[in-house]
Amino acid sequence: MKENNYSRRSFLRIVGWGSFFATLGISSVGFIRFLYPNVLFEKPSAFKAGTLDEFTIDRTSDYQVYENWKAEHSIWIVREKDRIYAVKARCTHLGCTPNYFADEMVFKCPCHGSQFHCNGENFAGPAPRPLDRCKIFVGFDGRIQVDKARIYSFKEFDNPGAYVKV
Repeated sequence: MKENNYSRRSFLRIVGWGSFFATLGISSVGFIRFLYPNVLFEKPSAFKAGTLDEFTIDRTSDYQVYENWKAEHSIWIVREKDRIYAVKARCTHLGCTPNYFADEMVFKCPCHGSQFHCNGENFAGPAPRPLDRCKIFVGFDGRIQVDKARIYSFKEFDNPGAYVKV
């Protein structure tokens, strides 16, 4: 067996430099990781819903609710006789997703029983305010576009971006 004759000074020098480079390496990994931050890829906040002709209303009712975008965008598009608007499918009480009951023409929250009319106004349960609306407009191509990044509360329902005049 070969015997190594390291002095105490050489051993501590090797351990010291090894510790220095290990610390430098670990710090470098953290710094390089900082240069590549986590990226959260989300769906765009705006989407195209269709043309004005696609949103018809039955002559016997005051509202027609379209649920085509509830699963993907958490939006209902509601057609009244003179306007179309986008209602956010999120209860204003605790953020649960309400369900639409076409036979009663109401949105009902399964969590705590809040109920909303088709226009989003709350009439039963603990929800403190009506459902929010999203910006809706007719794009250059003639299709209705909804932008979920711009939210209108109850007091802003008559603002021009909160609905599309038909």
